[in-house]
Amino acid sequence: MATPAEARVDLAAIRHNVALLKERTGAELMGAVKADAYGHGLVPCSRAALEGGASRLGVAFVREALELRAAGVTAPVLAWLITPGEPLDEALTHDVELSAADARLLDEIAGAARRTGRTARLHLEADTGMSRGGAPLAAWPGLLARALELAAEGVVEIVGLWSHFACADVPGHPSVQQQLEAYHTALKLAEQAGAAGSHVIRHLANSAAALTLPEARYDLVRPGIAMYGLSPIPEQGGFGLRPAMTLVAQAALVKRVPQDSGVSYGHLYTTERETHLALVPLGYADGILRHATGRAEVLAGGRRRRVAGRVCMDQFMIDLGDDLLAAGDEVVLFGPGDGGEPTAQEWADSLGTITHEIVTRIGSRVPRVHTSTGA
Repeated sequence: MATPAEARVDLAAIRHNVALLKERTGAELMGAVKADAYGHGLVPCSRAALEGGASRLGVAFVREALELRAAGVTAPVLAWLITPGEPLDEALTHDVELSAADARLLDEIAGAARRTGRTARLHLEADTGMSRGGAPLAAWPGLLARALELAAEGVVEIVGLWSHFACADVPGHPSVQQQLEAYHTALKLAEQAGAAGSHVIRHLANSAAALTLPEARYDLVRPGIAMYGLSPIPEQGGFGLRPAMTLVAQAALVKRVPQDSGVSYGHLYTTERETHLALVPLGYADGILRHATGRAEVLAGGRRRRVAGRVCMDQFMIDLGDDLLAAGDEVVLFGPGDGGEPTAQEWADSLGTITHEIVTRIGSRVPRVHTSTGA
């Protein structure tokens, strides 16, 4: 390892997960690669997803879509979180599909289409009960009407109608059925308005819905976390997914300290006896949450070790007891679990969060090393 730490990403695992999701759902698949592909590396993971069977990619911001285009990715890409002043001219020039949920954005997109001479390909988003993005159902007919006016002018084309679940990862939650019914209503209104032709893609299902709600799959599913091998509903198991990321570091220093030595800021940990401590060069600046202190475990020297003392900005300590580790030896924070190391799910459980946060927080100082060894 040429760096103090690295996140190893198995692209074969991503290809496997995409193929599994396609086989299980029988639907077209849009791989969600926002946030640097959930921290796994945007361009390599996007290519792996396409190789695994994804036909489309989804990102939050236009700049992410443009990064894919600059890297030579030609598959359809949807950007769905668009704030005023985004580079829409550049987006249309590079064939980026755009989501809209209000007339203001529709008109801004139409202006870019007129300036560039490009027809904007639109996915209209309905708010079916998450109360986040999307047009509320009361405003949905007006959004459809304005989009159809612009389509008649030739500056936009409606290619998708979509929404997003709030609680698909909570089996049996009453909002799931309510959102399905609301989405069905939105589709009916679009059909009545003439905005739901056979070429228009209907998409609603995230990872959890894609895996567990056949009635939510429609024409296309949009897996995110599952594509990276992490279960969207951990209590229901792993669904045959393969975790793609393994986070490792080199021990930077190993030393012998006496009994009753206070360790790290605040002396939250004190050695019970004379012991070896190892310094791991990752900290909260790298995405290792500060409250991993005393909670999360790593694999070092063939055994699990708990974080000993306060996680610092760039480093944390582990107590080795009488075991020895040499500077440069590998410490595994999390991975698939095949070698006894903790998993990202274990880290999430110990820190009271979700795997999405664990993997997306890994900072830019940690290089992503892409391999293809898992299949």
